Formats: sequence, structure tokens, C-alpha cells
Amino acid sequence: MYPRYATARIDAALADTRVVYIGGPRQSGKTTLARALSGTTRPFFTLDDEATRQAARGDPTGFLHGLDRAAIDEVQRAPELLLAIKRSVDLDPRPGRFLLTGSADLMTLPAVADSLAGRMEVVPLFPLAQAELEGTRPGFLEAAFAAQFRAGGTAVTRGDSLTTRILGGGYPEALNRPAPERRRRWHREYVQAILLRDVADIAPLHRLSDLPRLVERLALANGQLVNFAALGADLAMDRKTAQRYVDVLASMYLVELLPPWHTNALSRLTKSPKLHFTDAGLAATLAGLTLERSHRERTALGAVFETFVFAELRKLASFRESPVVFHHFRGRETEEVDLVLEDAEGRLVGVEVKASATATAADFRGLRILAQAAGPRFAAGILLHDGEQVLPFGERLWAMPFERLWTAVGDP
Repeated sequence: MYPRYATARIDAALADTRVVYIGGPRQSGKTTLARALSGTTRPFFTLDDEATRQAARGDPTGFLHGLDRAAIDEVQRAPELLLAIKRSVDLDPRPGRFLLTGSADLMTLPAVADSLAGRMEVVPLFPLAQAELEGTRPGFLEAAFAAQFRAGGTAVTRGDSLTTRILGGGYPEALNRPAPERRRRWHREYVQAILLRDVADIAPLHRLSDLPRLVERLALANGQLVNFAALGADLAMDRKTAQRYVDVLASMYLVELLPPWHTNALSRLTKSPKLHFTDAGLAATLAGLTLERSHRERTALGAVFETFVFAELRKLASFRESPVVFHHFRGRETEEVDLVLEDAEGRLVGVEVKASATATAADFRGLRILAQAAGPRFAAGILLHDGEQVLPFGERLWAMPFERLWTAVGDP
């Protein structure tokens, strides 16, 4: 079992919060982690089991009767249980009574959000981060918000080695398959399974048969602005229906929509969000990108690299107690910054992604525009690319290898 760095947050939440919810995509390791945290002191139930699910849905109050504390896996499959949990923890408000897991963002379901508001802490668990795979403790985000990087070093993971790592993604089951084609088969079957089995637990969609085509279309638009009208036209849907279907996929942690960052000092030209899959390996498989094709299709490779960086930063942010909010940035003309991170103090870090070994001053144009617009809030601008060293490119501007996302800051 790989170390899961979310464990510290979950332990802290169990010590002072009545209900703790581990939310994340299917097969990200939630069940394994919840079992490990429960040990022999906390009864464990999974609602993927038909009999258990029927018992929970048929008599939720009776299901919880006599339970001092419990771990309940895939709780979104019996939403009736959540109101019973609310009543139970209101009568007995001791912390750590219920450890829940689920493959849906419960806070997007109004009845759930209202019933457990103020009683539940949500801790996300995404597929494995590269730092978890390597067993390292990187301080990338802390160094970025403090603008404290050390120039130099030599990256080890570059070129095809880096691309292979990115195409593999972070799902533990997929990574257990050494052959790339076997991993891609797992990705395809994974998407098919969750679309057939899990969507009905989240929302009553009338055109379930269109979901596979929608996901394929989104894979081709990965890393781009989302035009819901055009997306709907491709599938003979109206704009609102297309947006609703994408929102359901987002609530299942399959994709994430990044809003644009803006300020009064710079007019925002677009209200369109940017879409990323939550796993780069999954996005690459759905887009048909292999190592061989990556040598020819550099645009597609660049989008997957950007998704990889987003996914890694999203995971690093999830390990922190202090939140980080993700945006993208578009300037007045063609300037853009792939990712804009904002911490609880309002500090901003811009991250640009480039799937090549060279870094030039021109690559920092968008980051410089962002720095001007953000003013004193701008902490650092970082170009992540397939280079060897950490290099300064001006005040608070750095170029550095992708490897810095999972190596300790300051390591050679």
C-alpha cells in the first residue's frame, strides 16, 4: 500500500468532527484507506454490496441502530442513510462517529449538503500523486507561494521517461499493469463501468446512452475552454442539457471545470471555464494518445501535460489544511496562463506548462501580464517544462523541470 498523504487530514478531522467524508473518483484508493483507518475498532460496511445497500435504503434508522461509530463505503448509493446519520450525530455529537467514502461530490446534492452542513468535513482523495508513488514529501506549493526556489539541479525524469510516467496516470489498479496497452484497456473499461453503474446514483439523466460520446468529446477538448453550446450541438442537445451532463461528470470527479481568474484592473474577456480530466492517463487513453503518437502529435501531448500538472497540483493542494483555489487566466489579447492558484491569504501563483525542453523569455509573456494585473498579490510565475534545471527568468519568475512537482524543493 502506497502512503496516502491525505491520512493526516483525515485523522485530524476524525478528532474534532462528527462525520468525515473521503470523496474521490472510483478506484482512487478510498476503500483501502478507509479500511486501514478503521482497523478493528470501527465496523466497516460497503454499499456496493447489494444486501447491505438494500438494508441501508429500506430502513436507514434501523441500519444505524446500536452503532457507536462506523465506516460506510460508497455512501452515495444510499442517500436515504444521510438523514439518519444527521439524526444520530445530533443525538450523540462526539467527533469521529462516522467515516464515509463516496465517488460523488455530496456537496453538489442539495439535500445532502443541507442535512450534514456543519457536521461533516470533506477530504478529497484523488488517484496517486507522483510524490506518493515515489515516497517523497515535496514542498512545491509552499515554495511557490513564498517564491523561494533554488536555482540549479538536474532533472532525472525527462523525455520519453517523463511522457511514459504521465500516460500511466495515477489509478493504483492501472499502475499495477506494467504494459501500456493493458493500462489503456483498464482506463477504457473503467470509464464504461462508472457510466453504466454510477451515474444513476447521482442524477436522473434521460440520455444515458449519450454519455460515452460526451466523454469522448470532452477528451478531445481536454485542457481547453468549454463551449457548452457547441458541445451540445455535437450531441443534439441544448446548451443547458450539455452543461448539466458535464456537471454530473464533474460531481463524479471524472472532470473538473476551472473558472477564469479576473480582477477589476483587467477586464475579463471570457466567462468560459476550462476543462481538465482529473487523471492525465485517463485523458490520454480517451484521446487515443500513446507514446508513439506523442512524438507526432505535440498539441495533444501538450494538453495531456497540462492536465498532468493540474492533477498533481490538485493532489498536493488536497494534502494541505489551508485551501488552494484553481483558475485559468486570459488577458486582453492572446495572453493566457494555464493555471492560477490562489491561497487563503489571497496570494497568486501562475503556472504555465510547456511540453518541450526549451524555455525562453517569450514563454513568460502571460505570466508577466498576470503579475501586472495581480499586483502585490502575485507571488510567483512558474514555467514547468521538460528541462534539466531550475532557472530564474526575472523577478519572481522561474522555469523548472516537471520533476519538481514530486521532489523535495532544494534537492539536486
